[in-house]
Amino acid sequence: MKFKTDPFVPALVLIVILAYFFPEAGIEGSVVPLKAISSIGISLIFFFYGLKLSPDKIKRGLNNWKLHLVVQLSTFVLFPLLVLPFYPLMRNAEQHTLWLAVFFLASLPSTVSSSVVMVSMAKGNIPAAIFNASLSGIIGILLTPLWVTPFLGQTNTNMDFGHIYTQLALEVIMPVILGILLQPLGGKIANRYSRQLSFFDKSIILLIVYKSFAASFHSGIFSQIQWHDILLLTGIVLSLFFTAYGLIYIISGMLRFNREDRITALFCGSKKSLVHGTVMSKVLFYKMSTAGIILLPLMFYHGLQILLISIIASRLAGKAPAEKQKDQ
Repeated sequence: MKFKTDPFVPALVLIVILAYFFPEAGIEGSVVPLKAISSIGISLIFFFYGLKLSPDKIKRGLNNWKLHLVVQLSTFVLFPLLVLPFYPLMRNAEQHTLWLAVFFLASLPSTVSSSVVMVSMAKGNIPAAIFNASLSGIIGILLTPLWVTPFLGQTNTNMDFGHIYTQLALEVIMPVILGILLQPLGGKIANRYSRQLSFFDKSIILLIVYKSFAASFHSGIFSQIQWHDILLLTGIVLSLFFTAYGLIYIISGMLRFNREDRITALFCGSKKSLVHGTVMSKVLFYKMSTAGIILLPLMFYHGLQILLISIIASRLAGKAPAEKQKDQ
């Protein structure tokens, strides 16, 4: 069994270590304008995202509506509902912050590139994966803030929701719309240089992760988090993944999805986007010194989903030829 390790995962670990030892560049008042750079970077990420979307492919993908419904409901309803019942059990500010971090993870859209790659590896329904991953990103721009913002006021009484939605519109929604409008002119160029754009996306994510963790380390927020909290958080993230994955598997079986559609439902419905999560955290939690903690579950989940889905995809790919022969 062979699978590739995403080098971006150790890069995330290294950038957090860098933020721990050298937080000065990421704090308020730093001579390095990381806030302005990250804001521009976020807008460009979503502009290029809109530029690469093909309206024709989205229209052609509407036929398999049951599969699309399962993926989108799993992403934006199943995941949040798995976390929401635990909210009343939180007893103090630290627990509320950790819960909000997990709930933020649960409300995020699915990934785009890695979902399609994993579905392709496992011999699943690739066109449906492309459609659902793209659609999920669009829906998430609107639904993720709607899930999260009701709980922000209870965490930070100084939260300016008008600023949040204005920044969300300027940095995320408008660039996506502009990219979609310019897609006929620049769509082919964006797809041709998709590898370079992916490198740019990851660079901006690393910058935002550095800034978030640098601010948290500098303010001493992580001194409130113990090692057993980190272990508990890891267990929660693992449980969230396997519970959602198992439920999607059961639902796909009840709906009698074929092998390819079930793979697409499982892989697209159980993954969460580090790109959307990182950039949205900068907008939604801009006044919170706990931004680094907010990103912890997402970073754990990102590494775990790549590892686990890679293993599952490799096994499914090995079984595919035998299953096809049986069907014949």
